Amino acid sequence: MIDSLNPRKRRWHLLTPLFAALLFLFCAAGAVASPGAHGPNGEHLDGPAQAGSGASKAPRMEAKSESFELVGQLRDEEFSMLINRFETNEPVLEAKVEIETGALKAPARFHADQGDYAVDDAAFLKALKAPGAHAVVVTIVAGAESDLLEGTLTSEGADAHSHEDGHGHGMPVTAWLVLALAAMGLVLYALSRRPGGRTATRSGDAQ
Repeated sequence: MIDSLNPRKRRWHLLTPLFAALLFLFCAAGAVASPGAHGPNGEHLDGPAQAGSGASKAPRMEAKSESFELVGQLRDEEFSMLINRFETNEPVLEAKVEIETGALKAPARFHADQGDYAVDDAAFLKALKAPGAHAVVVTIVAGAESDLLEGTLTSEGADAHSHEDGHGHGMPVTAWLVLALAAMGLVLYALSRRPGGRTATRSGDAQ
């Protein structure tokens, strides 16, 4: 079937799968793009992205009660928490917050500039960074209200995170797109150098 086509049509027939593959790669790139972080106005803290402005694979935890909800993120230098009122999504500011895991307990300081509560106690952070699942209890006292929130933070350990940050898993989508474009360019160049079109034209003239 392909041999019955003239050289020009045959070239485009061969390029069709390449165009389809390139389109598939572009669609895949859009599919793996991370969704934008939810804003602070009117959204629940279900989206873990709100716990930090940068995209990170750092361990996270969520906890809710009838009064409050929080999202926590374990960073290198601190364990940070954003706390809202569950019904109104109003940020809880200047509250007294205490966090505990196992036999360890530490107060969380409020950062007015970030609106979060953070624990930077070295022993506490070391315990949370140990590989495994850690039960975390957060005590919140906001004015006349008080509540106890429980969650689980799962950490893979410092070595695992440094490996992910340094090497990642698999080839980035951008690299695949570059390879696909390069391959298509090589094919187009090779087809443009083929003398099939001229040969067919001269044969037709000879007849």
